[in-house]
Amino acid sequence: MAPAGHPGAKRGILERLESGEVVIGDGSFLITLEKRGYVKAGLWTPEAVIEHPDAVRQLHMEFLRAGSNVMQTFTFSASEDNMESKYFEHVEEAVWAVEVLKESDRPVAVTMCISPEGDMHDITPGECAVRLVKAGASIVGVNCRFGPETSLKTIELMKEGLQRAGLKAHLMVQPLGFHTPDCGKEGFVDLPEYPFGLESRAATRWDIQKYAREAYNQGVRYIGGCCGFEPYHIRAIAEELAPERGFLPPASEKHGSWGSALDMHTKPWVRARARREYWENLLPASGRPFCPSLSKPDV
Repeated sequence: MAPAGHPGAKRGILERLESGEVVIGDGSFLITLEKRGYVKAGLWTPEAVIEHPDAVRQLHMEFLRAGSNVMQTFTFSASEDNMESKYFEHVEEAVWAVEVLKESDRPVAVTMCISPEGDMHDITPGECAVRLVKAGASIVGVNCRFGPETSLKTIELMKEGLQRAGLKAHLMVQPLGFHTPDCGKEGFVDLPEYPFGLESRAATRWDIQKYAREAYNQGVRYIGGCCGFEPYHIRAIAEELAPERGFLPPASEKHGSWGSALDMHTKPWVRARARREYWENLLPASGRPFCPSLSKPDV
């Protein structure tokens, strides 16, 4: 949780969320550790926890330094059956998990890998949220499989479903760090770039600042990322929401907000980029399918 001295350093997650505080989640472990040579793509199993604990610990420290409040354990696909059912594409399974977890008398947060189309049995996002809250979940939302834009659409539908049912819950969102508006119900696993060509779809830090603001404006207070979210993406969330949180993360000590550090660059056309308007309106030659076909140098 938050370092000593920061607001809410010793409060639990529900206390923080109920006070309106922003809780920032962590980011990608599987895909990020695969890129670094510690995880085998395909099975995505977490042997690195045993074989290379220092690498896992270092990534946790990077997310923490970037602004994350919550660090999740790297245990995905660690069960004997290798999670063949892909937990939590089906609300029925998620409800079972909530019911079991409620026996611990701890707050239960549950996110589903679903799009605005709903789960694999066509249960709508709104109905999924209702069932999860009725089962005892205090925090509900979505994670993985879909990019920020798609995930925020799903969150809005979950929120509307809860409102119609007269139920309340805190909202949580941890999307991919990739743009995926063209993927189907299964998410990014169906894209031709999955899993080794996803760099062409990578969201920029400015995309993530926009996502963080939109999530906050929707009423989401637990905001983080999943596959493809590097520490600098988490830093972007922390910087965008610094006014609400009241502080910047340690990773911002050497990072000029909105390119402000460029105002000392030796090249005048680079100095001209030291402003928010430039970066907010940039169309980078990546980020498929939104990128222009060519990148045109300034000089």
